[in-house]
Amino acid sequence: MSPLRYELVFSDDTDSARDVVIVERTSAKGPGGHPVYADPTNIIRAEISDRDEVRILASGGHQAPPQHVLARRLADTDPKDPAGPSTSAA
Repeated sequence: MSPLRYELVFSDDTDSARDVVIVERTSAKGPGGHPVYADPTNIIRAEISDRDEVRILASGGHQAPPQHVLARRLADTDPKDPAGPSTSAA
């Protein structure tokens, strides 16, 4: 089963500037047959393979796909659990 969430790390050619975006799995499949993940605005859309290979998908006109994108899996948590994964029960 595919992870529910990924952290996409966008970097420039020198790896000095980085932007990080959290994306969640959607019900869509990409051109390669892998799940499509999107950020809450649905502007960042990416097909991510089971080997964490990323293909950024255009969500509008005049977009140039970024060249340096790394996908890091995030722990699957229950979105209804307000405590999240970093807290423990007393």
